[in-house]
Parts: sequence; structure tokens; C-alpha cells
Amino acid sequence: MRDKIMGTLSSVALPDGGDLASRDMIRALVVDGGNVSFVIEAETPEQAATMEPQRRAAEAAIAALDGVEKVSVILTAHGPAQPKKEPPNLKIGGHPKPQAGPLPVPGVTNVIAIASGKGGVGKSTLSSNLSVALARQGRKVGLLDADILGPSQPRMMGTNARPSSPDGEKLIPVEAHGVKMMSIGLMLKSDREAVVWRGPMLMGALQQMMFQVDWAPLDVLIIDLPPGTGDVQLTLAQKSQITGAIVVSTPQDVALLDARKAIDMFGKVNIPILGLVENMSTYVCPNCGHEAHLFGHGGVRDEAAELGAPFLGEIPLSLDVRLAGDSGTPIAAVDGPVAEAYAKLAADMVARGIA
Repeated sequence: MRDKIMGTLSSVALPDGGDLASRDMIRALVVDGGNVSFVIEAETPEQAATMEPQRRAAEAAIAALDGVEKVSVILTAHGPAQPKKEPPNLKIGGHPKPQAGPLPVPGVTNVIAIASGKGGVGKSTLSSNLSVALARQGRKVGLLDADILGPSQPRMMGTNARPSSPDGEKLIPVEAHGVKMMSIGLMLKSDREAVVWRGPMLMGALQQMMFQVDWAPLDVLIIDLPPGTGDVQLTLAQKSQITGAIVVSTPQDVALLDARKAIDMFGKVNIPILGLVENMSTYVCPNCGHEAHLFGHGGVRDEAAELGAPFLGEIPLSLDVRLAGDSGTPIAAVDGPVAEAYAKLAADMVARGIA
């Protein structure tokens, strides 16, 4: 089947000569029963900006093959744009002509990055629940899952709907719990499929999800960043105008060490810290009501005071949070003490005019 697919792709001609197969543009070809997925990797971003017709032609050609039930084709680019005397107009959806400095996301008032220096502190949980809490406050909210190698928002938001593109240029985000959402996980055939991409492909996908998605109108776009201080964070800072970042950490010293690295990174790229959130702050036994601090308590508040940054609040540790996330209904969507903590955080952000 793979040979048949490659033979079919050799019939998709490119405007500047050759075809998808002979120009070696096909990456990550996966055939799983009747499901076929692959990446078309253009040689430059300029070339990628003109290749949407070829992507659609490739998708249609493979879908017409016997035995093929579903096709997923992603278009990205390899490497940086070639320098030119005059900067090209990429014409990627609603993406404006490239200019000095980062660009605003069209139709979005505030863009807020949710970050941590390490994994496992509940950053994605905070992102999904904060988005839902803000929507319940009457705000128009979007959620961008920027953890491209480990997307979790489709599961946490309870949707596997595939984004549509009526005009072939812009994607229409899916909606869940009153929130517009985009994730590379929605483009995969299942949540068990690994994304095995090089850095340029990751950055291309991130920019597409920022600027080729019809987000407007939004009061706030929440961006769930991957852990660390790497390519995704730098690309975000360089390519888009960010209102600020919220850093989430658990109270213990090891987590705070990495949270400080994230804070330092945002300082170096001139993104303001909107505040710190202490996650998994307190555990209350559902049987006896005893309150315990499994990861310590107050460490993030102390760190915020030391930095002179706002302390936005504490989110308790609760089994219900995990169950809700696994079931696809964020805990902020239902009434209860944890939902109240997220509602308080959302109301504070609205009052401060950042959401």
C-alpha cells in the first residue's frame, strides 16, 4: 500500500516543477488499516504558503484509492525562509505581511501563555479549567494546545472533532464547553499516535495554529505551553504579541526551581508575568475532612512576593480534578469547591482587564 500511495503522490505536480514524490516532500507516512496520514514538508515557508492546492489534491487522490477510509494530510515547511531583498507576503490565511517584531493574533484582544518550567505540575489542567471558567464568566475564550509533541487538551476538553477548513486557507476551531479550541491532537487519527517531527516542523505547526485559525472574535486566547524553555516558547515570543504569562507550580522546592527558570525566560524575551498560581496546594480528605499539604504549602505565594509578581491563587488537589479531566468534562464546568477556585481566578483576571 505504501508503494501505491507514493506512486499516486507522484501524480501531484508542483508549480515550480516535479511532484511531491520526486521532490522528496513526503514525511511521516503512516498506513493503519484504512487510515492514511502523512506530512507534506515544503522546502521553505514561502513555498508552503502556495501549496494548499497540492495538499488538497494529495488528500483527494489518496482518499480515492481502494481500501482507504480516512486521510490526514498536514502541510508544513522545513527550515527558515530564504533571505530576500524584499520580505515576501506569505499570504497564509489571515497572517499579515511579515514585519519587524511579533504580530498580533487577528481578532484576539489578550493572549495569555500558561507555563511551567517542568511537567507534572498541572499546567494543562489549569489551562483547560481556566478557559472554561472564563467562558462561564461570559468571556469569549480560545484554547490553543501548543504542546505539539504531547497534546492533551482534546482528551481533557472531551472532543475529537476534526477542525474544518471551508476555504482551504483557514481552519475553523472546534468548540467544547463554550471554548474555541485547537490542538495538533485533533489532526491525528487517535490520541495514541506519536508526533515525531523535527524542530522546524513543530514551529511551522505552531505558527499555523496561531495565524491560520479563525479565532476571532476572542476576549482571550489561552495558550497551553509545553514544559521547559525551548523552541516553542521562543517562537511564540518572536512571532506573536503576548499579553503576558501565568506561571503555575506546585509548592515544593523542586518545582519552584524550574518555575524560576520559566520566569527568567519570559523576562529575557520581554513577556510580562501576569501572576503565579499554586496548584495542588491543599488536599482535604473526602472521608474525614482532614486537611493535608502533600507538596508543602505557600511556596508559590512566597516566590511571588519575592519577585514582586501577583499571586493569583491556590488550586486544591482533588481526585475529582483527575476524574473530570480524564472524562473530558473540566472540573470548572461543574459546581464545587475546585470550580469555585477557578471561578475566583477567572473573575480576578476579568477585573484586571487581562481576560
